[in-house]
Amino acid sequence: MNLTESLHLTHQAEVLDILFQKGLESGGSFAIWRKPKSNKLEFIQDECDEPKRVSLQLEELPAGFVLHPFADQEDKKAFFIEANRYFSFFLDQKLETEDLPLWIQKELSKKSQGRKKDIFTLLQKSTKSSSSLKSEGSQKDQFLALVEKGIQAIQKGKLEKIVPARTKVIDLQEDFDLSKTYLNLLSTYPNSFINFFHIPQVGTWIGASPEVLIETKGDYFYTMSLAGTQQAKGDNPLKSTAWTQKEIEEQALVSRYIVDCFKKIRLREYEEHGPKTVLAGNLLHLRSDFKVDMKATNFPQLGSVMVDLLHPTSAVCGMPRKEAHDFLQENEKFDRSFFAGFLGPVNVESETSIYVNLRTAQLLENQAILYAGAGVTEDSDPVLEWDETELKCEIIGKFIQSPKP
Repeated sequence: MNLTESLHLTHQAEVLDILFQKGLESGGSFAIWRKPKSNKLEFIQDECDEPKRVSLQLEELPAGFVLHPFADQEDKKAFFIEANRYFSFFLDQKLETEDLPLWIQKELSKKSQGRKKDIFTLLQKSTKSSSSLKSEGSQKDQFLALVEKGIQAIQKGKLEKIVPARTKVIDLQEDFDLSKTYLNLLSTYPNSFINFFHIPQVGTWIGASPEVLIETKGDYFYTMSLAGTQQAKGDNPLKSTAWTQKEIEEQALVSRYIVDCFKKIRLREYEEHGPKTVLAGNLLHLRSDFKVDMKATNFPQLGSVMVDLLHPTSAVCGMPRKEAHDFLQENEKFDRSFFAGFLGPVNVESETSIYVNLRTAQLLENQAILYAGAGVTEDSDPVLEWDETELKCEIIGKFIQSPKP
């Protein structure tokens, strides 16, 4: 790295520090994200100090960022961060100070010494206390018992697939650097949705999700089925990997679930491509992509309709959907909150991109809760499913617990 590149990165890190600082100082909600395979970092801030909840008529919402928990909501509403303030910049372009908004220029003119410490202090003050944190969801024996119970339910014909989850609690280091952690996620996971959001009284989360729930761009609608997991190994893991019948069937179930949703709304004109092996961090998955021309099918509200039908997908819940959801609500010993829910920008620059909230962590006062799940079928081995969740927790946890220098 030459001197110019180093100064460029330092300047970007300083701007990111300002975004985190101003967002946490405001008392309102804010979100920062970068879409997969993009170099554009985006920031929105909602000045209201009370959480907003909206109905999921996506096409009618103003520009903003939507968040929905895993569990079904009786009022069918989601949390919403409205874009009272919006700012974006490209990570691969040099930032010119005069092109930045005045509120950022003003902060840049101040001394940055102590800003990182101020951000950590603000983060501690604005996040939930971890003193009453329950650890029961992170105990290995409980997860193994839950997987075994899921296998038994499948063998009895009550379920086809179940996706149990667990948590892992790690400590935040005293020198935890939020901006550095976020930048490390950006550089390490170019194919993931790198996100951070803070809603007062609700939660503060950071993540790197590999899975699109729905996207609408112009006249086109997109979704994907992502399932099956194994660790990437070797110099060319995309070509050398082999999938078991259990993993192939697990991914096929998710694809069939999407097709069944299309059938419910009598939508027959769609493109399906895959499955193919894709890389997400240090993990490999099987993925199929779906595309619909909303103009040709005369279905401009397809985004809203499919969000309602798809969530929670069989990749994070199981099949049949209702029975799997009820099984998890009854047997999981912790609240998933936003894990395996969905999140993403809505009507920002004429695009809506909503992702399943995977590879994520909730930030607390002095700790972080990592979340991970594993797809269980009749052929599952409980110990191997536990090992899979350990790999998934590591994707975010290794940056929070021990950020790269």
